[in-house]
This record gives sequence, structure tokens and C-alpha cells, in this order.
Amino acid sequence: MVILSENLGLPILGARLPKLNVVTTHGKMVLPDDLAGKWFVLFSHPADFTPVCTTEFVALADVYDDFLKINTELVGLSVDAVTAHLKWTEWINDNIGVPIKFPIIADSLGDVAKKLGMIHEAKGTDTVRSVFIVDPEGNLRITMHYPQEAGRNVQELLRIIRALQYSDKNKVAMPENWPNNTRLGSDVIIPPATTEQLIVERKKAMKDNPDYDYKDWWFISKKIK
Repeated sequence: MVILSENLGLPILGARLPKLNVVTTHGKMVLPDDLAGKWFVLFSHPADFTPVCTTEFVALADVYDDFLKINTELVGLSVDAVTAHLKWTEWINDNIGVPIKFPIIADSLGDVAKKLGMIHEAKGTDTVRSVFIVDPEGNLRITMHYPQEAGRNVQELLRIIRALQYSDKNKVAMPENWPNNTRLGSDVIIPPATTEQLIVERKKAMKDNPDYDYKDWWFISKKIK
């Protein structure tokens, strides 16, 4: 069952991504089903053959192998036709020397863009630079929106996926800009205690333990081993 925001009718964080039957430069796909077991980044761009979008696609293609190494696929989208996508990626390969190996959805009717809130009326009829990060179970974990005039930071996408993956595996929280927080470095955060008994247990187990930096029962960090 898809959980929708009461205000916007959009999928909310933690909800399963709505089923999307799409046509891409790699053929037809059903999302999130066809990428089950993988993380994936579904990202939209305003239009093909635009300079900012081209810089983004080149940057993503340059580190595509880094995404694959962390079990993550990329899927692009705009309201252009599939033939426009194919010509544009051909141009990028021929003129910049960078092959675009990930699929791009041709959302010509805008069905996916409307369903996921990628079109913001105040910014026109093109898709804004939306980002949806989906986990291996098909659940939406992160949503970001950028205006057409500002390009995204590709390294931040890699960083946040690595942070989510580490958090899921180890049941910890990640500080600002992990693993390069200015105070904690690569240390991770122990989620705050939620009962009085747990507070007592943590004081005994963690307060004088060199593996932990115990600032208070609600603020405890731990070094990565």
C-alpha cells in the first residue's frame, strides 16, 4: 500500500515508491520492482540539450562505477521523448567523450513527473532537478528538489547513500557531513535513550568506555572500527 502525503498527494519518506511503468533509453522498466535488491537514484532534469543538465550527466557518468560499487543504480528522467534522450547522450559521448550507461526515462506525457511532484508550477512546465533515493525494498528514503538554474552536487548523492547504508546496517545515526564532521570526524551517533532504564544502562556501559564519547545520555558518539 502506498502512503501518500495528506497535503501534496506525494509519496512520503519511508513509503514504498509508487509503481511506475516507464519507457527508457534501455527499454521498458517497472520501478521499483525491476531494481529490487538495489538502491537507486531517480533524478529528473529540466530538459535535454541544456548546459547545466549536461554537466550533471557527465559528472554522474564519471562516477557511475562508484555508485555500482555500493549497489546503487542511476535512473534519469525528463519530459523529453526517448529519441531526444538518445540523441543527447550520443552527443555527450561524441563531443565530451563520456558514455551515459544508465537509463533515462522518457516521461513525454509528464505522468511520472506529476505523480512524484517534479513539476513546480512556480518554476514553469519543465521538471525541476528532483532526486529520489530508494532503498532495496523499494522504499523512498530521501527526496531533494533543486531549481532549474542550480546544478546538483554528485558527491553528496554518494555520501548520503553511504551514510544511509551504514546507518541501516549498524543501527546508528550519522552526524552532519559524515564521515567528515568538523567535530566528530567519522564517528557515528548512538540514537538517544528512550526509557529511564536505558539511560541507567548506558551510563554504566558507555560513560567510561573508551570506545564511546559520552557527552550526555542523549548525545553519545562511537568510533568506527
